[in-house]
Amino acid sequence: MIKKCTLLLAFLFVGQSIIAQNNISVEDIYKGSFRTQRLQSLASLNNGTEYLVLNSNRDRSQSIDKYSYLTGEKTATLVSSKEIELPIKDYTLSDDESKMLIITERESIFRRSAYEKVYVYDLNSKQLSLLYDGLVRSPSFSPDASKVAFVLDNNLYYKDLNTLEVVQATNDGVINKLINGVTDWVYEEEFAFVKAYEWSPNGEQIAFLSFDESAVPEFSMDVYGKELYQTQTVFKYPKAGEANAVVNLHLFNLKTGARQQVDLNRDQEFYIARINYSPKGQLTAQVLNRHQNLLDFYNIQPDGTAAIAFTEKDNAYVDVTDDLTFLKDGSFLWTSEKDNRRHIYLYDADGREKRQITSGDWDVTAYYGYDPKSKRIFFQSTEDGSINRGIYSISLKGKSKRKLSSQIGTNSADFSKNFTYFINSFSSATEPPVYTLRRAKDGNIEREILNNNDLKLKLQNYQWSKKEFSTIDINGNDLNMWMMKPLDYDPNQQYPLLMFQYSGPGSQQVSNSWYGANDFWHSMLANEGYIIVCVDGRGTGYKGADFKKITQKELGKYEVEDQIAAAKKLGMRKDIDKDRIGIWGWSYGGFMSSNCILKGNDTFSTAIAVAPVTNWRFYDTIYTERYMTTPQENPSGYDENSPINHVDKLKGNYLLIHGSADDNVHVQNTMLMIEALVQANKQFDWAIYPDKNHGIYGGYTRIHLFNMMTDFIKEKL
Repeated sequence: MIKKCTLLLAFLFVGQSIIAQNNISVEDIYKGSFRTQRLQSLASLNNGTEYLVLNSNRDRSQSIDKYSYLTGEKTATLVSSKEIELPIKDYTLSDDESKMLIITERESIFRRSAYEKVYVYDLNSKQLSLLYDGLVRSPSFSPDASKVAFVLDNNLYYKDLNTLEVVQATNDGVINKLINGVTDWVYEEEFAFVKAYEWSPNGEQIAFLSFDESAVPEFSMDVYGKELYQTQTVFKYPKAGEANAVVNLHLFNLKTGARQQVDLNRDQEFYIARINYSPKGQLTAQVLNRHQNLLDFYNIQPDGTAAIAFTEKDNAYVDVTDDLTFLKDGSFLWTSEKDNRRHIYLYDADGREKRQITSGDWDVTAYYGYDPKSKRIFFQSTEDGSINRGIYSISLKGKSKRKLSSQIGTNSADFSKNFTYFINSFSSATEPPVYTLRRAKDGNIEREILNNNDLKLKLQNYQWSKKEFSTIDINGNDLNMWMMKPLDYDPNQQYPLLMFQYSGPGSQQVSNSWYGANDFWHSMLANEGYIIVCVDGRGTGYKGADFKKITQKELGKYEVEDQIAAAKKLGMRKDIDKDRIGIWGWSYGGFMSSNCILKGNDTFSTAIAVAPVTNWRFYDTIYTERYMTTPQENPSGYDENSPINHVDKLKGNYLLIHGSADDNVHVQNTMLMIEALVQANKQFDWAIYPDKNHGIYGGYTRIHLFNMMTDFIKEKL
């Protein structure tokens, strides 16, 4: 009798604990209840044993503080906002660590660019001085910290910090016409850089790019604000097949004040995707043809003479990276996909390949650099499987490879400048991020810096579904997949299926890493009676270049075929209702979900598309033409795979969402999709978020958006 009572009490206790668990809500997610603790951005000092952090303090002041890698203890405060009586938004340390640029005001322009108010702070004298009376762009110290270059009104300047003289290096810059020293919109977005100039190592020369935008069509966006009349943002945006800015490389000599254009001896359109100086003063430039399937690596002499050191070609496209390190003898390290996987190579100073350093049926996914003292290269790779990331080092001869991470999941590394230590960030689909300090020579842990055990405890009070990883055989490929099921899953019950994907070239959504906001939303839906699935189809990354580049000239063909086939195969399971299959995605994922409900109208009953491309003719040159060439050359590739041309196929429930101030995927995509659907006499739902960009956030925007999407799914699926 006593045993029976004990069992009954245990059952009642377990039952009460389950009842006490709450399902996750949209408000929980987007108010940050499950936000992970992360390390603040740090900057390693030259000694490799200390680093700097910009701290926001409890009294709302800011300070730039120095810490020991080994102990984690603060060793000094370099400067505080109280001391200089100005806010500190960001900072840049000079190479010799004698001075600092302090940013006190910032006005965002696009994704990576901003106007900034900048001060120069001398760490020895503790003197603060204004760089320039106004907001400037992309300031940077000369190598000896005696000068600061910056861009103002599309012209390149520098200030001599000893004489306080400000020198205007260019005078032909005009807004929306010609840019010097910073990139245009499409370079910033697609080649991922803004500062388009570099100091030579001796500080006597500045190499910079100019962009003649005269022939580039203008794009305008209404900004509604709260005033009686809306305003407009007007900027140059080259859409696929249209005129690009004409880019040129220039050299500015600080001693003579002379500006010289470098003759690259090219007679067709090109992009200059990167410029770099070697420590010995050799200027290099990575130049792509407009199709981006040919990359020429140039060596450029101080007098402006340019010669191609080597060329990399691909039948589809050549990816541009920052994986470049020069060695003392002028040779350099470089990554390439030329053997179908991204690996590290050593080239001599003349551009001849000396050896392939890494090899195998896996990809180098991050290149961290080279330590000349130990003669070892540090990198991240998929050697533990395409959904995982590990940290490794290898000798310059391609031997003695060492694994520096210890857990299977997603590991990333932040190395000290002299490669003494690295901070390892680890997470998996079951473990939130943990940060440890490790020795670079062997990966041994010195200390744990930060964990998210409090979040793990908090999640015990919530119902949240875990991802089950597997592969699914689709169209002759084993595609990576994860699935979430309700916690009270019954294999004999049928559930509606919601598929999520992004699917863009080289992307990955199926990874063994900790949950983002979308994952928690998916978990919420799972526990309200849905099975959630994500499949990375052909065209996604980390399964070789051939797998990734199969979608060339046909964006939206093979990816859509794979999602439709996966949905059909999943619909054959006894626990999934094949008549209630939905799909959603954002940006490229919205393009995909739109195509899926149209081309797969007998498979998908519901779709949500957030900020989608609906016609590849509306998107920018660099991204679109990299994968599609131009619409003039490939009209069928553009038209047959753009959702706007298939609206007559709509049968199911379709929700279309966009921000009106999206400078990336313009709301034009959704507006013209709406018109096409109306003229096809198709009923659908739609929402426009005024003055919101591609991320659609701010205030309660995300909560409103995801509640709307939740309600749509519950009603329609």
